[in-house]
Amino acid sequence: MTRRYVPSTLPRLADDWEADGPRLVDVDVVVAADDGEESEYDALMTAADASAALVAGLPDGRRRRVVVVVETADVAVPATWRDVVAVHVDSDDDTDPDEDLAWWATQEVADLLASP
Repeated sequence: MTRRYVPSTLPRLADDWEADGPRLVDVDVVVAADDGEESEYDALMTAADASAALVAGLPDGRRRRVVVVVETADVAVPATWRDVVAVHVDSDDDTDPDEDLAWWATQEVADLLASP
């Protein structure tokens, strides 16, 4: 399996989640160099940096970095919501590049999107 880290935003996550479309937009996808924990963490934080650029112009309350984690058999295969294994999000709008993101299980995404 290939694990991809897809930078996103809360509004984009909400649109994708509500649309329940066939695939996620993963243009800026980041793939870990290997299966090692350090490589996966580096890929997550690289995707978080890309997300920080995406949220820069958003209104207050929506500037949290978001990274959607997807596992597929091949990186060339379009990702669907069934492939999502977790979502990582800043705990608040203070996007500190040195701060880790909170982990959300896929069944918790609706609660995440409903929170202020």
